[in-house]
Amino acid sequence: MANGDAFDDAIRRAREVPSLDVGIHLVLVQGRSVLHPGKPFPETLQQLGKALLSGEIHAYDEAAAQVRKIVAAGIQPSHLDTHKHTHLFPPVLDAVAKIAKEFDIPWVRRPFDYGTGPVAGLTKQAVGAAMKLMSPRFAKKLAGFRMTDHFTGFQLTGTLDTSGIIETLKTLPPGLTEFMCHPGRCGEQLRHAKTRLKESRAEELAALVAPETKQALVEHGVRLENYRDLSE
Repeated sequence: MANGDAFDDAIRRAREVPSLDVGIHLVLVQGRSVLHPGKPFPETLQQLGKALLSGEIHAYDEAAAQVRKIVAAGIQPSHLDTHKHTHLFPPVLDAVAKIAKEFDIPWVRRPFDYGTGPVAGLTKQAVGAAMKLMSPRFAKKLAGFRMTDHFTGFQLTGTLDTSGIIETLKTLPPGLTEFMCHPGRCGEQLRHAKTRLKESRAEELAALVAPETKQALVEHGVRLENYRDLSE
């Protein structure tokens, strides 16, 4: 996130691990603008929609400023996605398509969760189903770009644990799947941040490296990949 409070620290860590995939998480909702430093973004998706329609926010100009900041720091991004999946909004999708081509970013997130059955809550299942209504336009606009065959993890955001990961691995469809997750360590800075994902980040980190998870990968024939190797 080019507008993240920990941007400089993230760049430093990325340089220390050059084999790590580094993607760009474009931000147009919550936080502050890079194009207009200090200017706050809308707090909700509904407010963002109004700002895009009124011309208060120009998605391409803001997104391009964020990508330029990251590239100028020496990062060659391997993939591109958006905070709160805002590239489901047509103006943002147009901007993402233009930026991916302009900056030679080969992979773009396909944010349509194929679903995890009863493991996910009813509300998340309903939102996931609504998001899929945008799929036809999304596929048409991003024709020619590289995307995974499937995407999952959205419905488990904030509740992902070892059992949830294992259940997901059992139901993975054939092909390439992006598994979205939010691992981390819950220190004082995170406890005071606005995000609702706090203690859950540490729980996800523990679940991702659990012996049971590693065993499930083997049992179900799942191979872990990164975007750079797939691109090559």
